[in-house]
Amino acid sequence: MVSFKYLSTGLLAATALAAPHGHAHQHLHAHKRTATSTKRGAAYNDASLVQTLSTNGIVSWAYDWNMYTMGNLPSEVEFVPMLWGAKMFSEWFAAIQTLLDSGCSYILGFNEPDMSSQAAMSSSEAAGYYRQYITPYSDKAKLVSPAVTNGVGDDMGLTWARNFLDACTDCGISALAVHWYGDSADDFKAFVNKATALAAEYSLEETWVTEFALNSDLSGTGGTQTSADFLGEVLPWLDEQTAVSRYAYFMCADGYLLSGSGLSVSGEKYAS
Repeated sequence: MVSFKYLSTGLLAATALAAPHGHAHQHLHAHKRTATSTKRGAAYNDASLVQTLSTNGIVSWAYDWNMYTMGNLPSEVEFVPMLWGAKMFSEWFAAIQTLLDSGCSYILGFNEPDMSSQAAMSSSEAAGYYRQYITPYSDKAKLVSPAVTNGVGDDMGLTWARNFLDACTDCGISALAVHWYGDSADDFKAFVNKATALAAEYSLEETWVTEFALNSDLSGTGGTQTSADFLGEVLPWLDEQTAVSRYAYFMCADGYLLSGSGLSVSGEKYAS
């Protein structure tokens, strides 16, 4: 995954922070949750780091913008695979079947297809690919829509999601996935409310916020007190929103929710 930051007035591309992993064929197992279910998840590139974030059991699920776990997750943390985009089509069918056989219960759709630097698909193209590659598993797992940005435009953000849902009425989708990058808790809450309203309009059971962060927390120099304060406001709010089923702050890595071998200031808030 490559992260991009979004200003409330438009779209601002930023430095690439993390990329989809290569094709490591080990660790194709999935994890079923054994701890008390929570909404909070871990977005990661290195499975070994998730333990630091999940020590107290607050993290119940994790994903890595990939169909491979890239290491061993804690046994109580459920791995959720993603079909990132076209570059992963060739290995998808074999990988997802292995995961489903291991107990995988959700499948995430494409990563930011409304971004030219990410999965880069029009909503109509994505509907065709989704129907071909993900819909066949609707009787084996719950299907999550492609994750859109909070960008604004004719085929961007929630408008892209609406166009996609209109074109994919027979795709078996159960949940809407969205991303947000911005500058305030109020803006975040307003966006999530719009997303959950859209999901309800299309009778989707769940809304997932699979990436979110303050723009100021994306420098990679460590979680800040500003982001900790932001999390202190929005995490209780997210937990109270019955329409929001899962969320993951960006991201479980050094310089973000982690600091060296421990938690950053914002990581401590996220793990509390």
